[in-house]
Amino acid sequence: MRLGIRIIHEARGTYRSVCPSLPGCSSRGQTYEEAKVKIEEAIIGYLAALSNCVPPQIEEEVIEYYEEVAA
Repeated sequence: MRLGIRIIHEARGTYRSVCPSLPGCSSRGQTYEEAKVKIEEAIIGYLAALSNCVPPQIEEEVIEYYEEVAA
C-alpha cells in the first residue's frame, strides 16, 4: 500500500507530519527524519486499529433441505 505523507517545517523549528489519506493521522518530530519515522509508526497503528473495527467475515452454514410435496 502506498500512502502520501506531508512533512511541514514549523516556525518553532519542529516538524509536523501528516498522512492526508488517513483523517487525524499525524505526528511531530524534532528533525525531518524523526517526523518521517513517527508518521510511519502512526500509519501502522492507524491501520491496525482500523482492521480491529472491521467485523470478521461471517461464515454461513448451508443446509440443504428437501421435502416431498404431493402433486
